[in-house]
Amino acid sequence: MTLTTNMRVHLHRDNAAGYFSHQLLQLGDGKWQVDPASGTVSFPSNFCTVTKSLEELKLAVFPNIQDQFKNPEWLCERAILAPKNSSVNSINSQIQNFLPGISKTYKSIDTVTDPAQAVYYPTEFLNSLEPPGMPSHNLELKIGAPVILLRNLDPPKLCNGTRLSIKNLLPHVIEATILTGCAKGEDVFIPRIPLIPTDMPFDFRRLQFPIRLAFAMSINKAQGQSLKVAGIVLEEACFAHGQLYVACSRVGSPRNLFIFAPEGKTKNIVYRQALS
Repeated sequence: MTLTTNMRVHLHRDNAAGYFSHQLLQLGDGKWQVDPASGTVSFPSNFCTVTKSLEELKLAVFPNIQDQFKNPEWLCERAILAPKNSSVNSINSQIQNFLPGISKTYKSIDTVTDPAQAVYYPTEFLNSLEPPGMPSHNLELKIGAPVILLRNLDPPKLCNGTRLSIKNLLPHVIEATILTGCAKGEDVFIPRIPLIPTDMPFDFRRLQFPIRLAFAMSINKAQGQSLKVAGIVLEEACFAHGQLYVACSRVGSPRNLFIFAPEGKTKNIVYRQALS
């Protein structure tokens, strides 16, 4: 099976959309020319803007954020994507620092589900864990920051992947405005809930707000998201089939795609068996 149409590009109605769509489909099918020495592909100048630094990319995706973050439409139409959560967490923290105001930190309560294992997994160790799809132990937030929901709370209004903007940071709940989906513009309260990761060698429970900052998000988490402006950080290359295509295809126009990669090159992992 091969890709035939990229609907985000098709619906964008950009003059360059036709060729951009063709480039995306070729990327998804693994048909871009690969450097035999390095195993990498290069980004054509008409496909995206390759930035010289991470700082340049952040400014391209979030220009004048100190004022613009108050505009929910502006905020929900852009994001930075990266393959790994370690990069995502660092970028989120850096960009949130540009927002005015004082941040508030919510600490999770982490416990093993089997009390007999508590001696093997002390609280300090549990606090340090960052399982995928889970909020951090230290959740630092500012009013106006975008966040993404990590669990279904009230479908279809509040689903895993719904993006919101922080409106008020209260002691026991967080008030936020929904940025995407069928309830866009509605104010809601987010509670702390118990969360149990599924990919750990032991079971532990984290009581925390089920959200993460969403200036940046992992490429896997961005699946299904539509953006007007996207930045892709490839200091670490994509590591899974089709990740690069997923990242680049979040936007509908090459003018709004910004990429930071060493020497403007990266690996494009495509398994032909998965396409047949």
